[in-house]
Amino acid sequence: MRIIFMGTPDFSVPVLKALMDNGHEVVLAVTQPDKQRGRGKKVTYSPVKEEALARDIPVFQPKKIREEENIEFLKKYEADVMVVVAFGQILPKAILEMTPYGCINVHASLLPKYRGAAPIQWAVLEGEKVSGVTIMQMDEGLDTGDMLLKKEVELTATETYESLHDKLSPLGAEALIETLKQVEEGEVKPVPQGETPTPYARMIEKEMGNIDWCKDAIQVDRLIRGLNPWPSAYTMLEDKVMKVWKGEVLTEDLGKSPGEIVRVDKDGLVVQTGKGCIKITELQVPGKKRMLASAFLLGYKVPVHTVLTQ
Repeated sequence: MRIIFMGTPDFSVPVLKALMDNGHEVVLAVTQPDKQRGRGKKVTYSPVKEEALARDIPVFQPKKIREEENIEFLKKYEADVMVVVAFGQILPKAILEMTPYGCINVHASLLPKYRGAAPIQWAVLEGEKVSGVTIMQMDEGLDTGDMLLKKEVELTATETYESLHDKLSPLGAEALIETLKQVEEGEVKPVPQGETPTPYARMIEKEMGNIDWCKDAIQVDRLIRGLNPWPSAYTMLEDKVMKVWKGEVLTEDLGKSPGEIVRVDKDGLVVQTGKGCIKITELQVPGKKRMLASAFLLGYKVPVHTVLTQ
């Protein structure tokens, strides 16, 4: 099939690769404009642009895809279908209906759950046991189109945003290739979504990582895992911002104040929460790399009863 591919982050890249490796003709890659990063304002490409250039695929980077001149530009490619994977802009009706097979989206949740921009993080934050990908026929709603195919994965007890992302990305590629085959053979069977049972999976903001120790240990653990690696959970250790990369839920509850370090073990800091305790086993302080708590404690003395704050 002749395909216009729309995507931007790392999550999109395995899908683009799969399309090329399975004999589809990607005639154009549409991605977000280049960004300037760091003090030197170095221009960086999106992961999709890098992959497209490596495969000699033309790249288009509109600031606003819905502008008329951009819509007319896409028409020139006479694609059979558009594949959209975390592109980052809302598509107007003119684009949704431009090709014979419309726009097909790879969404990183089991719709109708977790419609929105951050479904992977919210699956971990909300303690889901199962997640997956949904291949969806896009409409004008926000992740409300008919479902074409679903694939599931189980979440482990230590699942992080990063680990679930790395499971779902190749799974999405696999599901899309299977769906396009069904589309070509006229065997696809769209299924309406119905109402969503979960809140909108809103974008993650840095401030969400500020740990509220009044919450119970399970909730704190989900926060740590759901925001790993970005933006990361964090707390204040004395006057320093301490990132918390990994923790362990403990069943013991010592009845101390939330945030109080109740014990310092060789391998971590045991912290009282609103219910139960968390042992911080991997952390990072300003000016240092991410490290095991055991290594941190070799050079930094943390008194028992120190209170971690927001």
